[in-house]
Parts: sequence; C-alpha cells; structure tokens
Amino acid sequence: MIFSKTITHWYSINKRKLPWRETNNPYYIWLSEIILQQTQVIQGLPYYEAFVSKFPSVFDLANANESDVLKLWQGLGYYSRARNLHTSAKYVANELNGVFPNNYKDILKLKGVGDYTASAIASICFNEVTAVVDGNVYRVLSRYFNIDTPINSSKGAKEFKTLAQKLIDAKQPAEFNQAIMEFGATQCKPKNPDCSICPFNASCLALKKNKIGDLPVKIKSAKAKKKYFNFLVFISEDEKTIIQKRKGKGIWQNLYQFPLIETDNELTEKAFKELVLHHDLLKDNAFKMSLYNKESLIHKLSHQHLHTKFWIINIEKLPIEGIPTSKIREFAVPILIGNFIESFNF
Repeated sequence: MIFSKTITHWYSINKRKLPWRETNNPYYIWLSEIILQQTQVIQGLPYYEAFVSKFPSVFDLANANESDVLKLWQGLGYYSRARNLHTSAKYVANELNGVFPNNYKDILKLKGVGDYTASAIASICFNEVTAVVDGNVYRVLSRYFNIDTPINSSKGAKEFKTLAQKLIDAKQPAEFNQAIMEFGATQCKPKNPDCSICPFNASCLALKKNKIGDLPVKIKSAKAKKKYFNFLVFISEDEKTIIQKRKGKGIWQNLYQFPLIETDNELTEKAFKELVLHHDLLKDNAFKMSLYNKESLIHKLSHQHLHTKFWIINIEKLPIEGIPTSKIREFAVPILIGNFIESFNF
C-alpha cells in the first residue's frame, strides 16, 4: 500500500537514533515502552538509561526492592507504571524463568500492559503483524483520513485499531509501527505541524479541508477536582524529620510524604494553626510553626489539582520516630515533595 511504503521510507531517512532502536531484546523494548507511556522521549530517555544501568536484566529488576524501583522512577509520574513494571518483572523472572512472552496474546497478560504496548513489543521483537495505536497514531490517521470519531471512545478505539491493522506492512511490521509513531511525534505534531514538507501533503484529507487543527477529536474529560493538601514538615533540634509511607490504592501508593492534613478548602494561616493544635502529632507539644509558601503550589494530576502548602514545624523533639534530615533524599517521594525538598535544602 502506498501509505505504508511512504511512511516507512520517510522513517528510514528521518528516524531519531534512540537506544531502544539498537536492540530487539524484549526486556529493553518493554522497559522503553512502559517508560514512554504518557511521557515524551526527551523526558523518558534518561530514565530508560538509568533503569538499564541499574537493572540490566529482568532478574535484576525482579530482585530489586520496590522502594528502589520507585526512587529511580521519581519524577516520571503515574507511579502505578513502576509498580506494575516491578510486578511483571517478578512474574517473568520467577514464573517464566526469565523468558519473555513472545506473542501479543501472552504479552498482554503482563500487568500494566495494554493493547498498544503488547502490539509494540510483539511486532518489534517478534515480527508479529499487530498494529500499534497510540496518541501519535491516532493523530496521523485521523488527519490523513479525516476521521472525526472521538479517539477516547470505545467506537474510536475499535475504528482506529481496525484501520491501523489494514495499513500495517505485513512484511515489516516492526518498521511500520515505529515509522507511524515517529511520524506523529516529529512530523505530524499536535500543534502547528509543517505540512509543507509532509510527504502526504498531496493526499491528506484534513489538509485539503483545512481541519489539521481540529483533529483528532477527543471527548472532554470531567473537570479536575480540587484538593487541599497541607504537609507538616517537622524539624527537631537534633535535625530529624518525619516521613510516612502512603497506603491504599490512591495517588502516590507506597511513596513517602510528610504528615498530611487534607482540608475541604484553603485555610488562612490563623485557621490552620488552630486546626493543628488538635493534631495527634502536635497536641500537648510545644512548637513553632511557619508557612513556607504563602501562595499554594498547584500540582496538576490527570483528574485532580492539588493546592498544596508546606508548614514548617520547629520542635524540640519529634513526637514519633523520624529520620535524619540528611537521609531524606534516599526515599522515593512524589515530584511535588521532591521539588520542595530541593528548594528547602535540608
């Protein structure tokens, strides 16, 4: 098909040199694909290199402590990816004797792996003819064929997968899949793509109809919920602080944070100081409290915006066991707290 030949030819000339393109080792391809979910190449590359260096085999990753995996992941967000990565590494190492699944159906069984990731690994490593559909592919196909079916609908997912499967080059599926993703990432960009140098500018329907900026179509998600976080940063006279591991299935599972007070809305300094007097860690203790950031830091997650304040609690002795402030960088924390730690300069 002309589309397939054109895009693979474009790829042969324009592809970026990236380390995971120098191998077909499924462990490395899997690592790269998990890291690049929800993450651009420029941000993901140093994380990939760090993981390959620290965990050069699936056995090394499987044998690691989860806290070490989360620490290395720190800053990438969507931490469930790291936990699933670790779980799947243990499954491959212990249940499959380190032999990675070699087909789409079995790869899909790994925790944290969906259609896109399974298709990418199966095609790149095992030459299986299964098409990838990620954000880049949605954009390229919706524009070239002028498809306005919302990409985040079940109908859209089926429609684009079927179309991609029809277009894939059965003789070189790995090359085609990498080509169409690369094309979307570097040529058919989300905003202001340079259509004058596009090899499809004579046949792209969206360009003909002046709809490049309108495609792909996406159903608007629900408005992000506001939450109000107040972190208590204890500093004792012997230079210790308190951090706690987050439990449950919510955000930042198994990461560390300072003691947290969540409120229904943003409180004034006076109102918050009255509130903390009754906190389990502070009642019956003498302390001095000051607000580190006068304006709330707004940390935007996919479904919620965290309006965050850090309160410095100077106290003679910690009310519970803590850690030396000098060791705080050894713990895996959310990027919001990591940034505070660096700016506060413990």
